[in-house]
Amino acid sequence: MVILWWCVLGFLISGYFALAGYDYGVGMLLGRLSRDEEGRRRVLGAFGPFFLANEVWLVAAVGVLFGAFPHLEGKVFSGAYLPVVALLLGLVTFTAAVQLRSRRPDAGRGAWTLAITVGAWVTAVSWGVFLGNLVLGLPLDAEGHPAGGVLAVFDPYALVWGAGFVALFALQGAAFLAVRAPADFTARANRIAKALLAPALAFLVVAVVWGAVETTASWTVLPAIVLAFGAWGAASVAVRAGRHKAALIATMVLSASPVLAVGTLRLPDALVSSVDGGFSLSLTEAATNTEMLGLLTLVLPPALVVIAAVQWVTWRRHGDRVDRRSLLHF
Repeated sequence: MVILWWCVLGFLISGYFALAGYDYGVGMLLGRLSRDEEGRRRVLGAFGPFFLANEVWLVAAVGVLFGAFPHLEGKVFSGAYLPVVALLLGLVTFTAAVQLRSRRPDAGRGAWTLAITVGAWVTAVSWGVFLGNLVLGLPLDAEGHPAGGVLAVFDPYALVWGAGFVALFALQGAAFLAVRAPADFTARANRIAKALLAPALAFLVVAVVWGAVETTASWTVLPAIVLAFGAWGAASVAVRAGRHKAALIATMVLSASPVLAVGTLRLPDALVSSVDGGFSLSLTEAATNTEMLGLLTLVLPPALVVIAAVQWVTWRRHGDRVDRRSLLHF
């Protein structure tokens, strides 16, 4: 049952990255794609119907983390305190700025636009740094307490992951806008997506090679690595061929694949470890008791069905491009 709940957690986090990744990508590209207010509103309107539904996946994942793996969240959050705080600040800034930007038609919106862009960048970099630290190991001592100072989490490998997630989310955002944004944005979005293919591939290669040299990864991580390179290949072909919907699906899988890689990296013996290997936490040690897992088994499946159903209905009803007649949520 512990393995099952680990898979559920991985499914939720992967779903969050696959869906919310294009939100942050659009936020990072907002100023690049349009210089005028009408264009920016239409760009934001592209993800308007999906925005809050995408964030629900993270809320559900956090609930599973706290309920099913309470010992894990304590060690992980304390070992990567600064990236987690930066991540929360980025999320709050991005979410609030998106929703508040157009509340007053007569108000200036430059500061809100800047907050959207900065919040998206901070969120992407923070996610990358956070996951990069999970690959090489957290700065923890033998007792599992933070060590090395607050800046220890910003080692070169983690920064590579931070830059890589900027490339992945921006690529996903460009692919999304090629599908949902007004037709006059399609060519621009596709050009940006083509330009971002090389940085995304560079991140995958560096992260895998460097990680293989520095860690003793389990063979269970290989499917996630194959999936990542396969998704990049599919995205490259689709972007160059102008198959925008196929490119979006491929980039969604590409953004989710690093989460799958981190989640399967050291299963099941050393789920979380310190940089020097002096501390480790297995999957069984991280999990809650059997009674709590049983309770979660009764409660969560209906919630997952509702989340998936709402997402499907939202896409079914808002799959067309934004045009001048579309209702703009933001």
